[in-house]
This record gives sequence, structure tokens and C-alpha cells, in this order.
Amino acid sequence: MRLYLINVLALFTTVALGQGVKQESDSGKAYRIIISSDFPPLDVIPGGAGYGPAEKRSDPDDIQSMVRLLLYTNDLEVEGLIASSGTFANIADKQNILDILDLYDKVDENLRQHDSNYPTADYLKSVTWEGRSGNWGKPVDEIIGEGKDSEASETFISVVDQADPRPIWVAIWGGPQEVAQAIWKVKKTRSKEELDAFLSKLRIFMIGLGDKPGQDGSGQWLLDNFPDLFMIVSQKTYSGMFAQDSPLGNLEWLNTNIRKNHGPLGAIYPPSGFNPDSPGMQEGDTPTFLHLISAIRGVNDPDNPKEESWGGQYVQPDTTKNHWYDGPGAKSITKWLEDIQEDFAKRADWMLP
Repeated sequence: MRLYLINVLALFTTVALGQGVKQESDSGKAYRIIISSDFPPLDVIPGGAGYGPAEKRSDPDDIQSMVRLLLYTNDLEVEGLIASSGTFANIADKQNILDILDLYDKVDENLRQHDSNYPTADYLKSVTWEGRSGNWGKPVDEIIGEGKDSEASETFISVVDQADPRPIWVAIWGGPQEVAQAIWKVKKTRSKEELDAFLSKLRIFMIGLGDKPGQDGSGQWLLDNFPDLFMIVSQKTYSGMFAQDSPLGNLEWLNTNIRKNHGPLGAIYPPSGFNPDSPGMQEGDTPTFLHLISAIRGVNDPDNPKEESWGGQYVQPDTTKNHWYDGPGAKSITKWLEDIQEDFAKRADWMLP
């Protein structure tokens, strides 16, 4: 009987303050997640300074966030890595993600010495999908609709359709076209009841929206057309992860704890984010999964964004819509930075034999 109770507790663990039940898979992972990133080539900052050719330019901070994400794949059930198009290069190329997974492949055996739940690089490659190029800055009527499907949008539908009762967290680092296209297709081809069931499985956390069309027009289209769709939109809160001037995230901290003497995956962590003249940590996309990491630690219920979390704290201006926006702002992340970075550095050490 005691063993049976232990097994039950392993499958259903409560989060802090009785905020509900956290359902887990057979792997023991509670949260499913799909990442959509306008992921650049790994040499976006070649030699550690400056940018690569204009046709390659994108956000080096996506590489920073991906290094961190890979060190948390033991806790998160990664069901998709989408290569979307966005910023400058405006090219969706999943080879860029596959390249960083080659580096993960060089350290994942060491990581599994600490937790056997770390997935193999081959598994992560198998769930890496390519979106459409040319979406950035385009209005929704140019990028959503007939003929706008992609490997990513089609596979996204098939994953959401799985029988798994757990919701899927969708972390939007670049443009959300692939997610919006999937929803457009489901809306067109299924009944309202089926569409509602599909949408109910989604928890979208989007970094940046800006003025229309923002990164692309599909993000605002989702907000305008689906009031019941769970969406967190971070317009400024994400900057709590900008720690270039902090002893917890400046280049010295990164070199000591991540970039140097931590194997090939740590070494690829860019020395700066978007601005190479301001070296240090600028992981603006990282809050999209950090709120799940703090939830695992009992800090918050991610289905209730008004609670404090490592990914920030948000408000619901219109209670008739399931849309959440910036609350206290960047400080709702920076207050946790010491805990966040301590955990990051510990995991980076696991990359070593």
C-alpha cells in the first residue's frame, strides 16, 4: 500500500497553497511545451564580437535562451521546436536549431548522470519543425490562410490533437504565424465545438507584440479573434532578464558560470544579446518557460498569471477575455534573479564529466 501511495503522489503533485493538481506523464514531467523561435545561425556573433552577414542577422538572445532551455529539458516535456522567421534575416531554417542540438548531443550523457529524464538529442531533433520564411513585419492577410501551411503548422495540429489531457504551453520567441495558421486551419475545417476543444488545450506565452503588425500580424489576429484563448503577452516584463549590468548576468558572470570551461554547449552561449556593445545576459524570451520551472518548485500556478513567478507577474485588464498583459513589469522577474541564476549555474556544471 505504501508503494502504491508513493506512485500516486509521483503522478499527481499539488502546487503551492492548494492551487490545484499538477498532472504528470509517465516520465514524471508535468508540463508540455512547444517553442517557436526565429533562431539564428550559431555564428550570429562570430568570434564573440560583432554580427555576422546581414542575411544571417537575427536575435542572438534566442541562442542564450535555448542554451538555458536545453538544461531544463529534464523538467519539461518538449513536444516541438519550431524554426520561425523573424527579425532581419526573415528566414525560417530548422538547421539552425539542429546545429545547437548537435552541441547538446555532446553533453547530454553528462546531464543524464544527474537526471535520467534529460532527452536525447535525437529525440529533440525529431520534434524540430520548420515554419515559413518571410513573415516578419507582414500583415495577417498576407501570411495566414490558404496555401500558408508549413511543416510546423501541420505538425502543431497533430500534437495538440493527441489524447494527452495536459495542456500545451506554447512559447513564442519569434513570430506566431505557425501557431496562428494551425488555429486558422482548425477553425476552417472543424466545428465550433471542435475548435473550442482545440483552443482549450493551448496556453500561449508571447514575447513582444508592438504596434500592428508587431513581429507579424498574426499575434494581434489571435487576440482580436479568440477571446477565450489563453494568452500571456509580455511587452516589457521580459526585460527583467536583461542583466548585462548586474553581477548576476554580466559577461564576467557568464564567462565564469556558463561560457568558459563548461563544454561546447556553454561555449556557444553568445556574449551579448541584440546589442553587442552591451555584453551580458539579455534572455528576453526565457520567461516563457521560467514560470513553469518556478511552478515545479511550488512557487506559482502557471494557469494563474497574476501570481508571482520566475517568468513574471501579469494582469487581466478585461475579465471577459483570457488575455494577460504586463503587471508590475520587469521587477517581477528581477526579484527572482538570484534564484534563477543559481539554478542555471548548477545545471551548467552538470554538462561536465
